[in-house]
Amino acid sequence: MVVLVLLALGCKSRQSLQTVNWLPLGPSNNRDWSPDQAVLSHAEFRGDQVTVYNIRNCDYRTADDYTVRHYDKTFDLNELESVDFIVVPLPELPGVGHTMLSFGFAGEDYLTVSVEVRKEKDETYDAMAGAMRQYELMYVVGDERDLIKLRTDHYLYDVYLYPVRATQARVREMFVDVMRRVNGLAVKPEFYDTITNNCTTNIVRHVNNLAPGKISLRDYRVLLPGHADELAYELGLLGTDESFARTKDRARINYLAYVYHDAPDFSVKIRR
Repeated sequence: MVVLVLLALGCKSRQSLQTVNWLPLGPSNNRDWSPDQAVLSHAEFRGDQVTVYNIRNCDYRTADDYTVRHYDKTFDLNELESVDFIVVPLPELPGVGHTMLSFGFAGEDYLTVSVEVRKEKDETYDAMAGAMRQYELMYVVGDERDLIKLRTDHYLYDVYLYPVRATQARVREMFVDVMRRVNGLAVKPEFYDTITNNCTTNIVRHVNNLAPGKISLRDYRVLLPGHADELAYELGLLGTDESFARTKDRARINYLAYVYHDAPDFSVKIRR
């Protein structure tokens, strides 16, 4: 299964295996990075207050033409109320997809985390190269206007947003665990791995840190995260009592993202 997935991904990639460096050096945070991934986020905790630095909020004209913007913001952990699971299937590769988490605070404030390949300037993603330690791993901490609208408006991907069934205390534990990982990568970089260290396996590990053994890394829907929402549904992780088909239908936010593209309360509107 792993070999078949890699072959399928490799056939669709934009980079030839001839470019792969077969003897990579150790992971580094010091390279000539793509502008949108040049700055790492980090978090500073002071009691119940956490200041997140370098929250990304790019202004996109196209997927490749954008103005890079970042801001810092202090959040009250007592106001952390929810977490949403975001699934973005890739239409050209059934079963393959991207996953993210978005944390909701009182006052309708949201902070999204996307685990990605950290690309150098003019570098493109290749799944086979990703399985051979050719890229660093990055936690992009961003505004929903950036990370969601990039995919709905410019990549033209379907985006599904699912409320997660969790207590406020558990949401807080998850957020703290994710931010500790963000801080760790800022000082100790890691290689991305297409199979073992990617967007979905990192989310699985955060869940399992709080509930050991809750999600099996051997489930094929972890390897094929375009189906990760189905797995989360079966495990009772999604905040719904409806069928999966109905839940998925309600979760697609593309239309609302288009309609409320410039709304000041974008994050509220896409959750209608």
